[in-house]
Amino acid sequence: MTTTMNLDQIAQAIVADGKGLLAADETVHTLTGRLAAHGIESTPDSRRAYREMFFTTPGIADFISGVIMHDETIRQNGSTGTPLVDLLIQQGVIPGIKVDSGAKPLAGSPGELITEGLDGLRDRLGAYRQIGARFAKWRAVIHIGEGLPTARCLIANAHALARYAALCQEQDLVPIVEPEVLMDGGHTIGDCEAVTARVLHLVFDALFEQGVRLEGMLLKPSMVIAGRDCRERATVQAVATATLRTLRRQVPPAVPGIVFLSGGQDHVLATQHLAAISQLDGPKPWKLSFSYGRALQDEALEAWQGKSENVAAGQHAFHHRAQCDSAAALGRYDSAMESQSATA
Repeated sequence: MTTTMNLDQIAQAIVADGKGLLAADETVHTLTGRLAAHGIESTPDSRRAYREMFFTTPGIADFISGVIMHDETIRQNGSTGTPLVDLLIQQGVIPGIKVDSGAKPLAGSPGELITEGLDGLRDRLGAYRQIGARFAKWRAVIHIGEGLPTARCLIANAHALARYAALCQEQDLVPIVEPEVLMDGGHTIGDCEAVTARVLHLVFDALFEQGVRLEGMLLKPSMVIAGRDCRERATVQAVATATLRTLRRQVPPAVPGIVFLSGGQDHVLATQHLAAISQLDGPKPWKLSFSYGRALQDEALEAWQGKSENVAAGQHAFHHRAQCDSAAALGRYDSAMESQSATA
């Protein structure tokens, strides 16, 4: 499907109308915690079975254009012996890979993080492309707090994102650039808008300096939203307005698409926010879509419970949520769609 497509075409295919990404790139540690919460032992086989449930959901390519995988997953075979990468390709879904090695404490800047993984990245990207990946993802993590974020943190993470993106394009992979402003804390939606604007400004400056072609990349930002502990909860419409305003001011129109992360939002709220952003009037020079992890997976995990006899129920839950998010990306979501979740 993707062997003859160039970077621009792959980027455009990822944000085709009504399609978005499944972020299935949780680390072993993170996924182990999620499985354990449902009484499921985390083993290579159980993690494979969990991911395979999503990858083999019938008709999912109608709503999901690509899947971001973890290193373990991209190397695994499915229950029939077929590589998981090939199962995605057979569905018409583009394989992708998370390539950073995680966020670590930033030296000299307490409370802030820098994402690592640039060492040896060129060779790893080449190897992942040989396995079948056609795009990659790198996440930067930004905290809002007293005196945070600092310029040191923002500049360091913007530079790492840009170097990663340049290496991806050199190795013929579409880079997804993910600067996440975390919801942790008591900051207001206004605080988040100001920080998000700074972050995006510095990221695109760094991308320019590193020679990254904007037409062959995608942006995965967080929405502009108040912190979890903020006393003033922003309405869905306020989040949509602030998010789109910030993107219009900071993201060049050459970028083909913006795939929002859910950032810990409840699955319904993440859908509602995406729908509200998509429904706003005014110019949107890029495609708007989703790259959700837990917001796409939680209902399916609850239905599956680690039991083979529940795979069909888990797939139904996933299909329904992906369908809702697809409608949201197109501006066609309605809350009445939620009542269809129990319909086979």
